[in-house]
Amino acid sequence: MSKSLVLIWKLLRSHVSILELAIFFIANLIGMTVVLSGVQIYSDLKPILTGEQSFIGNDYLVVTHPVERVGVNTEVFSEADIAALEQLECVSGVGSFAASQFEVDGSIMFNGRKLSTMLFFESVPDEFIDVETKAWRYAVGDDTIPIILPRNYLNLYNFGFSNTQGLPQITEDMIKSVTLGLRLTGNGHTDNFEGRIVGFSDRINTILVPELFLSWANDRYAGVNVVYPTRLIVEVANPSEPELVNFLEEHNYEVENKPAESSKALFILNVCVAIIIAIGLIFCVLSIIILTLSIYLLLQKNIHKLENLVLIGYTPRRVATPYKTMALVLNLSTFAISLLLIYIAEEHYMGYLAEMVGQPLASSPTAAMITGVVFTAVVILFNFFIINRKIAEISRKND
Repeated sequence: MSKSLVLIWKLLRSHVSILELAIFFIANLIGMTVVLSGVQIYSDLKPILTGEQSFIGNDYLVVTHPVERVGVNTEVFSEADIAALEQLECVSGVGSFAASQFEVDGSIMFNGRKLSTMLFFESVPDEFIDVETKAWRYAVGDDTIPIILPRNYLNLYNFGFSNTQGLPQITEDMIKSVTLGLRLTGNGHTDNFEGRIVGFSDRINTILVPELFLSWANDRYAGVNVVYPTRLIVEVANPSEPELVNFLEEHNYEVENKPAESSKALFILNVCVAIIIAIGLIFCVLSIIILTLSIYLLLQKNIHKLENLVLIGYTPRRVATPYKTMALVLNLSTFAISLLLIYIAEEHYMGYLAEMVGQPLASSPTAAMITGVVFTAVVILFNFFIINRKIAEISRKND
């Protein structure tokens, strides 16, 4: 800083209120820290909820055509329909349900009583199944068919049917040990198989068998080589994505199951971050108002000194420099301390989250830094505008 600027600062600083500047600094520090914390928390948590690091995982929607008239078969999905879904950015994958086209009779001996019923089978690609088991395999010629049941079937039996029929409740391990008798009929063939329940699905509400078996069985018992799907299973990161919602509405598709945890968690995260940022912005606005009033009051107290400086030849720009320097130092200090506080806090909560999800988590302060730079730049420019405007008014009065 030149000697003339030092002399100007010594002349003007007598009316600087340390208390007013301290109030501005603290209010701006709180506001800046809260705003940047909200941005950083959102940046850190969103990948954990919906990205590749997600411990919740994607959601799976079952999409169908609506049933509009009784006695009319549901419309099937064409390859073009599937391709259109796959082209959506929010869609990670699309799988087709294949249904059995033949008669299936199932029976089981339980507690000395034979229970018989007609069944149906469906299959989906293995990557859409949420049951991990080595027993999920089939080769043509095998007499045993692995089966996956919806978990709610077991719940309906235990908490509904068994109570009314005087039957004992059963566990998952117990039902896995039971052999299910299956008789498949159609196209002039009748064969008996054993069915083994190898798992229970929370995702898909149907009786699942391996794709290879169902393809072979449809060919043998129904003479059908290709089964066009009436249902699709769609993997999406966010079921509430406007692009997906609009697509489903435009094509008049129905969704059987509701969005799961990730979309709800993301919605809660968005709301919480919005509240945090709003609170931070309130503090920042209050701090800007305090600084604006302080600058106006400071300039008003020094108005005679400023007028004299202008009269003896100092340019408005040189006279305004000490005030601009003060505003610059205060705002940059606030930004630097805010980033330091956020870095310390992030080290603690990211470590805690990594332990909770059982995997290392990557984080980057880029979002908070960019937001802080932009916000600080806007505040500094606003301060400069106020100072220049006031000094210009003083200068015009003395022209």
